[in-house]
Amino acid sequence: MPHATRIGSQAETSTPSSNGMPLVSTSCISSQLDLYQSGGWIPSFGSRCISTVENNVESASQDSASVSDVAPRIKFKRLDKTAKHIMQILDKEAVEELRSKKEMPDIKPGYIVQLKVEVPENKRRVSILKGIVIARRNAGLNTTFRIRRLVAGVGVESLFPLYSPNIKEIKVLDKKKVKRAKLYYLRDKMNALKKQ
Repeated sequence: MPHATRIGSQAETSTPSSNGMPLVSTSCISSQLDLYQSGGWIPSFGSRCISTVENNVESASQDSASVSDVAPRIKFKRLDKTAKHIMQILDKEAVEELRSKKEMPDIKPGYIVQLKVEVPENKRRVSILKGIVIARRNAGLNTTFRIRRLVAGVGVESLFPLYSPNIKEIKVLDKKKVKRAKLYYLRDKMNALKKQ
């Protein structure tokens, strides 16, 4: 036979305060005796109560005590950050290995360099390129530098990977003092190679 029981009930009262605003007081009345008499089961969780306005200071101190009891949150490393870190380590190792095998001069914008480059179509042929470095992009193993040179009176720019196996030799011929990291203004002006 179905039979309904009340677990708890709330009573709400309002009384005027000294400043004219009503003070709300709510109390919880649990009907545990009804449950015992009817033979019902009492759950282990307690009923929630809203505290009165006058007890705000006490409830605030209880809240701060409960916050300090909470265990500290465990931080887990993000997998993408860990993978990025591993790739940086591998990249640095590869650069060190290449530098130990082949002598690599430090190339900066403003340097006039001469390259011996293997032609990709014909590996036996090596072409010699001479030009001024107008830009360098540092990216570990993928570091590149841009050379500007004159071919039959026309300015030509070439982009080379610094650690490319096609570059057989890099020789620094001259070092010009520059105040910029990128010398793109040389595209509009007379090339520095004409003076040599």
